[in-house]
Amino acid sequence: MKREMGVGRLFCWLSGILTTSICLGILIYIAVRGAPALNWDFISKSPEMSLLGDGLAGGILSPLLGTLGLVTLGMLLALPWAAAMAVYYAEYAGDNWPAYILRIGNDVLAGVPTIVIALFGLVIFSYPELSFLSIKIEGVENGKAFGRSYLVASITMAVMVLPYVTKSVEEAIMAVSHTYREAAYALGVSKWRTIQKVVLPAAYRGIVSGAVLGVGRIASDVAIVWFCLGATITYSGPENWWQPQNWAATLRSAGNTLSSYIYYASPVGEGNNADRAYGAALVLILMILLLNAVANYVSRLSRIKSRLFNARGAECDGENIIEDIPSRI
Repeated sequence: MKREMGVGRLFCWLSGILTTSICLGILIYIAVRGAPALNWDFISKSPEMSLLGDGLAGGILSPLLGTLGLVTLGMLLALPWAAAMAVYYAEYAGDNWPAYILRIGNDVLAGVPTIVIALFGLVIFSYPELSFLSIKIEGVENGKAFGRSYLVASITMAVMVLPYVTKSVEEAIMAVSHTYREAAYALGVSKWRTIQKVVLPAAYRGIVSGAVLGVGRIASDVAIVWFCLGATITYSGPENWWQPQNWAATLRSAGNTLSSYIYYASPVGEGNNADRAYGAALVLILMILLLNAVANYVSRLSRIKSRLFNARGAECDGENIIEDIPSRI
């Protein structure tokens, strides 16, 4: 028995070391290839085609801002929806057949290829009734919508990441000890207020992890950006996009992100500038790592400030729970 446990532990260590080594190898390779391209002009200028015919010139300002905007809009749409579904699955649904069908649908959506979701979004948002999300094509029968904009891409991205974020939040909610709920119920607190004031704060780490997972998926996707955002070289909306009166028009216009810029600048794209592609890839990886670091810091800060939930996630005894819950409700 001990020998089998030792062999199993050895394989676990080997698999972990192998996975970590592969990740570090990819990061080091991209860092070595992309670091020479990083400078202030590369960050502060928008991309443009070189007049000398040698591919892309300029920088990655508009793709970087496009990535941040798309991630923000996508998560603003996906996270509340995912949290509501997770609460329903974990607290209300039970084991009945409607809940089972919903869970199957959620799992199936997670397995749908991104390109299929992108094509579906392009078709749906090309209907003239939804032209307010992009622009209306003039001179086309029935006034077909363009179907490519930041709003369209954000909605489609939210659909794509919804099952992943929902599953992460649901598991976090189900991991919360029933002692917390029972202590709140003993004080006469309603079920919904218990979920709102006790369960969700306890599941905070899982919610943050789900959000970070969604951010990574949105920031790295190419298919939806290509079909539902247009993947242009730079903004196609108003030139002074930062002015408040131009925000609506900018969100209804096509654009690009770092992921589409990397593809365009790669040797297989029309930009044909591998150095800039590696530089943009390095910026994208650093941005995702920074978001993970911020999320971990916020989660750690929340655990330190909370007397109810300690840093190791151990269960508090009933007396402490009953003392702390009234302050939350």
